[in-house]
Amino acid sequence: MATVNNVVPETGKGLIVSFGEMLIDFVPTVSGVSLAEAPGFLKAPGGAPANVAIAVSRLGGKAAFVGKLGDDEFGHMLAGILKENGVSADGINFDQGARTALAFVTLRADGEREFMFYRNPSADMLLKPEELNLELIRSAKVFHYGSISLIVEPCRSAHLKAMEVAKDAGALLSYDPNLRLPLWPSPEEARVQIMSIWEKAEVIKVSDVELEFLTGSDKIDDASALSLWHDKLKLLLVTLGENGCRYYTKHFRGQVEAFHVNTVDTTGAGDSFVGALLCKIVDDQSILEDETRLREVLKYANACGAITTTKKGAIPALPNESEALALIKGA
Repeated sequence: MATVNNVVPETGKGLIVSFGEMLIDFVPTVSGVSLAEAPGFLKAPGGAPANVAIAVSRLGGKAAFVGKLGDDEFGHMLAGILKENGVSADGINFDQGARTALAFVTLRADGEREFMFYRNPSADMLLKPEELNLELIRSAKVFHYGSISLIVEPCRSAHLKAMEVAKDAGALLSYDPNLRLPLWPSPEEARVQIMSIWEKAEVIKVSDVELEFLTGSDKIDDASALSLWHDKLKLLLVTLGENGCRYYTKHFRGQVEAFHVNTVDTTGAGDSFVGALLCKIVDDQSILEDETRLREVLKYANACGAITTTKKGAIPALPNESEALALIKGA
């Protein structure tokens, strides 16, 4: 196993474009209760691709978000939050006929989440291919996306076009399926659609739960992970919560331990992890072929993910670089 003693690589300034949904999470003011039992809710901006964009910006990277919001107070509030956090909103459209998506998120006693979504349809589902800011997408060095935008048309076609345009322009394609089963017609449909774009991505991050779901196996091991490998992949990551992450490339594989913190809410931890990783590789993809440097980057990404679990909500909890480095130094 490679030793870990290098300095974390500098944060890149190449543009990272995130595509997909941005919404309002309503998080109970009290942990460990059901939605019905919650005495009140905190309004927290979220949506995995938007979380990644803000994570990138907060860590010193250059980020843009492409998606659709409702032409309502929540939609304009979310666009404002992106701008306040240094994320380009040039890829945002507003829909006058649909609301911004809402999600009520219960925090169980262990900090894990359960979701109830209000999307009937929500504005993000109605993004059309012809509404895409293609100039912005072509300027991406990394194009990052999830799977929620694959669920219905016209957003699915917009997603596929944006991926194609980004790839043709030379972007690295980054995929975090971000499985949310309540949004899909069936688990079978979720699996089929998530895998329908699998072989286009060059960096893929899945959680341990997603690994089990996609492989149909109850084992979190190398054989299970490598069953998801394909020839275009440069890096496959499996996040393991308090057990850190496992990494797989063409030439090496291994595990990087987690940082142990007082977990309050795991919302956004995976997005923070992804944002940190993309920040570090956007201008130097050779890191993906150098195990020592990759382990340093993943250690940094684990630190960012850990910090995000120490506060409620995703975006309010995303760390800056100095916070991440302080956690690494103090460990």
